[in-house]
Amino acid sequence: MGTAVAMCVHTEEAAVLKWGGSRLLVCAVALACVALVGPSAPGGALSGRSLPVEAVKDVVPDRVMTWNLCNPCDASNLDRAAEIAAHAPQVIGMQEACARDVDRIRDYLEAFHGLVYHVAHGSVLQNWSRCGGAPWNPGGFGQAILSAAPITDAVNVEYPDGGSEDRGYLAVTTEVGGRSVRVFNTHLAQRRQEEFRTDQVRVLAKEVARHERAIVVGDFNAVPEASELDPMWSLATDTDPQCHPAPGGTCEPTTDWQSKFDYVFLRGVAPREHRVVRTAHSDHDLLYADLDVT
Repeated sequence: MGTAVAMCVHTEEAAVLKWGGSRLLVCAVALACVALVGPSAPGGALSGRSLPVEAVKDVVPDRVMTWNLCNPCDASNLDRAAEIAAHAPQVIGMQEACARDVDRIRDYLEAFHGLVYHVAHGSVLQNWSRCGGAPWNPGGFGQAILSAAPITDAVNVEYPDGGSEDRGYLAVTTEVGGRSVRVFNTHLAQRRQEEFRTDQVRVLAKEVARHERAIVVGDFNAVPEASELDPMWSLATDTDPQCHPAPGGTCEPTTDWQSKFDYVFLRGVAPREHRVVRTAHSDHDLLYADLDVT
């Protein structure tokens, strides 16, 4: 039965390549795989994978998630979709994301889990080694946002200097908790590149300050007390009320090396609950927050 699952996945990927990622075709092939393979483990999981084939409950309307997917990493988009579906956020911001992978994750969320998302891509470079594709047409790499509500006014900004690799932010307007809100998703320069992150945070904070209500998610590659994050702390708070840069702040780590690099910053939005979810599919954990946008 595990061979049948693998054949289905390869068939779906072949369909993507042949037909340019047609969403209807991808979903049709995925659903055909469900019918072919069927539940083969307790709870309806596909053989060899923790993938529920029945539709999950609707998205949690006030839940926002951030996740650095890790690239390059040997992770299946089926498994990534299952991780997201287990928590069913209204909005998720992904970093180190290949546009083609994000599209597949969205399709798997719909086909296997009954969750329908809109997508906005924030690619900052075209990179064959990270994202594949034809040598003359490499895949896009950067940020992405999935939202259960329609997305408008998407803006993709590349920072003036990304450091050792191009970096930027993606901003969209969508709904969280039934209210319109501006959502930003960013990935800052790598560790030990504080001077680049300092300038990047200034660019980001200037735009965030224009909005009375904003949610900023992403991998900031900096611990809370890092001085380059000061402009963000002056505008917003972390979704964890106990996490702040002042002495005595307690911030739960979000990475395999036990540092907090991933944030859900809130401006004009109140936190309700949050959770860091350990995962075997990335070197960053999933972080989600349930919010009060009223």
